[in-house]
Amino acid sequence: MSRDRQLDGLRTLAVTMVLYHHFFAVNGSVLGHLGVRLFFVLSGFLITRLLLDARSFADYQPSAALKAFYIRRALRIFPPYFAMLGFIWFVNLEGARGSLKWHALYLSNFWYALRNEWTPWVLCHAWSLSIEEQFYIAWPLVILLAPRRLIAPVCVAVIAFSLAYRLYWPFTGTPSLARDLLPPASVDALVAGALLAVYRRKTEAWPRWIGVSVVPLTIASITFLWLKSVSMTPPLEWVTWIGGEVFPLIPLVMLVGCCSSGMQGAFGRMLERPTSTAIGRMSYGVYLFHPVVLSLVVKAQSWIPVNVSEQGPGRFVVATAATLMLASISWLAFERPLNQLKRYFPYVSSARPSTPSSRPSIAGERYEASAYRPSYANPDERGS
Repeated sequence: MSRDRQLDGLRTLAVTMVLYHHFFAVNGSVLGHLGVRLFFVLSGFLITRLLLDARSFADYQPSAALKAFYIRRALRIFPPYFAMLGFIWFVNLEGARGSLKWHALYLSNFWYALRNEWTPWVLCHAWSLSIEEQFYIAWPLVILLAPRRLIAPVCVAVIAFSLAYRLYWPFTGTPSLARDLLPPASVDALVAGALLAVYRRKTEAWPRWIGVSVVPLTIASITFLWLKSVSMTPPLEWVTWIGGEVFPLIPLVMLVGCCSSGMQGAFGRMLERPTSTAIGRMSYGVYLFHPVVLSLVVKAQSWIPVNVSEQGPGRFVVATAATLMLASISWLAFERPLNQLKRYFPYVSSARPSTPSSRPSIAGERYEASAYRPSYANPDERGS
């Protein structure tokens, strides 16, 4: 399906932004953080859509669906993640062995927030993986157990809480890593994607206010993100930080929504290219392994004919190629075979949908039993 390929292509776009930030950008870049925010919106949308599909089946039972969700998530996420941690522990890469218990418990964001420094740097990306895991623990309880009529209001309330969290921080004084790494700083993007999934079950038409605001918000987003590189007074820095976090949210949600329906034009075709979809399917491994690869590549500088010790094109080409190679091996030999075990843990006991009247028909929406097949055939559970 067109929309499935485009969502995989969006994963490629997001992880490319992260690689550019960590491998190429000399003076820093906002693209890495923006790529992570795009990942969050995608995750919130896909996971919520998957859970709502499970809830629509006649044989749906909350306890069985919750059990299946957690087992399937564990099969997808845990094996490569703990393999990475095991390698880092074995070689004590970048002296990270002492903090591994925090990362093993998916508390990386709290580790860095409490220390207020990116040490060890080789696991700095684990903060976002911890955020997602914390979201995966709590959010299914909302989607599968809350009354249907309350799901959308809960989403709006959580997003409002995240906005209030951001507006509170200027009163605390000096910025710290806690400002960006605690769950409320990211839950708005995750739940905005979830709200998109809830809304899409009613209609694919965008609300008028989104259609009117998306262009101004996109322009404002670019402006505020650019201003982050400009020296300014502390009050303006706070305004820039809030604007750079909040204004891109609607454009990112609209991007995911348009791709979920199949975007027309050159950009949609680019996302559907075989290379884009292939990288998107293994984007979790790319994101997971890229700091480890960077550390090893820098240590091997004496054997590499181009400069990989500093940000720039040499590092980007070599580290990206090595990361893609490792992620490909992991996906083909390790992750995809494990994903096939998901067929033993269906969300419902059968794939018999409820009566047609219980679920609105949406033009262009794919409603099929693939949500109950192994995740290598299910785009909702690929990647991070």
